Amino acid sequence: MYTKEDFMEDVDVDHEKFDSEASEDEIEEAVENLEANGFDVKVVDSSDEALEEIKGKIPEEASVMNGHSTTLEEIGFMEYLNEGDHDWESLPGKIWSIDDDEKRNEERRKATTADYFLGSVNGVAREDGSLVAADLSGSRIGAYPFAAGNVIIVTGVNKIVKDIEEARDRLWEYAYEFENERAQEEYGVESAVAKEFLYHAESGDRTTVILVKEKLGF
Repeated sequence: MYTKEDFMEDVDVDHEKFDSEASEDEIEEAVENLEANGFDVKVVDSSDEALEEIKGKIPEEASVMNGHSTTLEEIGFMEYLNEGDHDWESLPGKIWSIDDDEKRNEERRKATTADYFLGSVNGVAREDGSLVAADLSGSRIGAYPFAAGNVIIVTGVNKIVKDIEEARDRLWEYAYEFENERAQEEYGVESAVAKEFLYHAESGDRTTVILVKEKLGF
């Protein structure tokens, strides 16, 4: 697992602008506007509480998939999904055990329709009640708009910014710089903001946003 601290010396970014913990008023504003746009929002104090929230949200025997997320790694979800005591159908282990590239990619596409798909975002626009996320291949965000039965987004309050414009700035000027370093270290290739997704509203109870009062992810 690579965290932000691994790449601090390799990036030239504005930490004060894009990685400060939001105030209580800013969190309250974000929650109010996210909920007005149809998102189910939970605010928790710690990574441990975030993991417990997820455990209580996903029923037994549900199929579970995730997009890559440093945040999910930091709160302990990936370890729990792969090795924990649960009765979910964990799809990542099955997918990554497939040796054939074509078959594995086919199963990855199918997995976007999991009962529960988990991931994070690069920015939370508090005034707009919107989420901004991006990916190189689209595998991380492909399930968000429609494919998955339910979506759980976990994000630290350090990703809360004023509006969509600032959320996109955070993506391009901050999160990407760290992700690019991680991609080179882990995969030997550069990343890119190839596919960008603006999650403006949701209907029903499909998408839960868990806001953690910690600095998490990129």
